[in-house]
Amino acid sequence: MSRSFVIAASLVFAAAPAFTQQRDVGATVTVGTAAARRGQTVYGVLRVPAGVDSATNLPVAVINGAHPGPVLALVAGSHGTEYTSIVALTRLIGQLDPRTISGTVIVAPLLNVASFTQMTVHVNPVDGKGMNAQYPGDPAGTQTQRVLARVAEQVVKPADVVVDLHGGDLDEDLRPYSYWFRSGQPAQDSASRTLALAFGLDHIIVRDFDLGDPASRRNLGGYAMSLGKTVLVAEAGRSGTVAQEDLQLLIDGTLNVLASLHMIERVVRPVERPVWLDASTRLAADSAGMFFATVGRGMYVAEGTKLGYTTDLLGRATGDVRSPVAGVVTFIRGVPSAWKGATLVTIGRVLTEVPAYRKPGS
Repeated sequence: MSRSFVIAASLVFAAAPAFTQQRDVGATVTVGTAAARRGQTVYGVLRVPAGVDSATNLPVAVINGAHPGPVLALVAGSHGTEYTSIVALTRLIGQLDPRTISGTVIVAPLLNVASFTQMTVHVNPVDGKGMNAQYPGDPAGTQTQRVLARVAEQVVKPADVVVDLHGGDLDEDLRPYSYWFRSGQPAQDSASRTLALAFGLDHIIVRDFDLGDPASRRNLGGYAMSLGKTVLVAEAGRSGTVAQEDLQLLIDGTLNVLASLHMIERVVRPVERPVWLDASTRLAADSAGMFFATVGRGMYVAEGTKLGYTTDLLGRATGDVRSPVAGVVTFIRGVPSAWKGATLVTIGRVLTEVPAYRKPGS
């Protein structure tokens, strides 16, 4: 996906989220062991002490701008083998010049360190829990809960805006897309929509949250929205690869967010004709075995299209997987191994127009 940026002094992204009071970030901003004075970038860690299981340290960086402005938290690595999003944030740190930034950028590029080091998909292998399903965490809980309690306090709560980056895990052949998370609060939803368009990915999934339901606050986006934050989630990368084009999508998109928040000088051209998708229809394996895709990521499929087929562990066919709806293959399983309940494919239905917010279950 290519994009160009036209430099024009008169061009203003008028719909950009506005903060009525620009923060004076003060002489020093501290996150974990990273204490950055104005105009300084500092690297450090968030220390998570041992509890019922082992301790861990999360890498963090603070880019404390020389000028007052909003606080932006950039997070990745909730799933430690979604490598593209992790690498994108590590590369972005060095591209941000704190001497020219307005506000503060907190970067936490790898929350799930054990998943990364042990190459375990989806969960933290230390306690078997999902690192994006336990917010706001528990300081007395297992490692995942202790990590998220520390992230909630030191990364999420100080922020005005939270950007959560993901990508295709080792078993996911994913096409790039963003999410527009909606809470039903007009100002919050409008600000999130603006950032989704600014980010630059042309496929955007619309997902509505009921923030009165504790289950909706268990992932990072829902939790941050419940605190009044503006939230953007974006995904690029697939199947354990770190391709330059996917990295650039996430790096450029994040820079566009900074620009739309007036934290850096960069003219943003928001997506003019986005493809809006509903929250994806998920197809899961009904038994353990093997899965083989017959369509690719990003393909538009009709209802009833064969997406792949399954076999047992001896290669004997056990069934075809067909799409229950017409839409876009947002990701499809990229490896044969499948367990009962494993996601095989997700399909996003194309919305001809974006409906008004509707509380889930209503």
